[in-house]
Amino acid sequence: MPSVKDKPSSKQLNNLVPFIPDGDFYFTKGVEAFRKTKFQSAIKWLQRALELSPKDPLYQCQLSVVYTEIGFFHSANELLMDVLDRNRDKYPDCYYLLANNYAHLGLLNEAKKHASFYLNVEPDGDFADEAEALLELLDIDEEDDEWELDNEDELLVSQEAIFRHMEYLEWETALPLIQEMMENFPDQPLAKHDYALALFEAGEREKALELELGLLEKNEDEILSHLNLAVFYHELGDKEKSEQFTKQLLNVYPMHEQQKLRIAVVLAKTGHYEVACNRFRQLQRSGVRSHPSFYRWFSRSSYMLGDHETADRLWNEGCRKHAPLMRESKPWELSKNMDENASIQ
Repeated sequence: MPSVKDKPSSKQLNNLVPFIPDGDFYFTKGVEAFRKTKFQSAIKWLQRALELSPKDPLYQCQLSVVYTEIGFFHSANELLMDVLDRNRDKYPDCYYLLANNYAHLGLLNEAKKHASFYLNVEPDGDFADEAEALLELLDIDEEDDEWELDNEDELLVSQEAIFRHMEYLEWETALPLIQEMMENFPDQPLAKHDYALALFEAGEREKALELELGLLEKNEDEILSHLNLAVFYHELGDKEKSEQFTKQLLNVYPMHEQQKLRIAVVLAKTGHYEVACNRFRQLQRSGVRSHPSFYRWFSRSSYMLGDHETADRLWNEGCRKHAPLMRESKPWELSKNMDENASIQ
């Protein structure tokens, strides 16, 4: 047994240097996890590194690579564009990474533009061979096909910009973009419904309601009209009319992930929290986890059902993946007016 004199003195204890992990520690752990294809662990470590150094371009680029690997192309591009906005000439590899993501998203002209720019500034860069291979794959000789591709890319770029603003509740910014899309692409039905929703959220409720009712009159089976009107009447306090539209959504199970998310969000907005949570759980392994609305409304629904632990976990995860969410109040702290006419199923 050691004697009293063998024990370290308080002076010796005070000389111990505590281990306080910094961003590089978490970054290294993230890279190790990525190399072992443990992508969720990699995301966790890299997000922790970014919490300590939010604007470190190396951390952002590495996290974007992980997001690309799991198909979260929008989230990856957000990080890469942020790096370029602040360090445009210092990180040219971002242009190739963007080109690769745009190719996956179907934005082929954007992919060609960014791959070409990368090769112009880095002809012998680390991704030169990959960029050349991508350009060969995207090369189209027919002028007519090229013109069609231009139109398609313009539409997809517009849709992506509108989607981002609506996901972050930037309705005033989204409105003129949607108007422009309706002028340039009058045959796109989604734009008209998005316009009605943005109008409603921006405060022009009567105009939005009139517009959506007009669209419903032209096509009574249009699911987007039912989605919007369920929310409009709910927030206007007309429970009976809201329920007429909501009930029809309960038996709708679309194939497209985006529509699945829209239905889950509307069910949450109209107070059908249990059904909404079931729909969100079915989406947990899909690409829509990269959308802020997934976290905003899944966490709210969980909280309203009494599962506060899940609500906090979801919201914190959403804030780590989407920094703008940190500027919002927690979804369950929204005005109680949203629930005055809710019918919890």
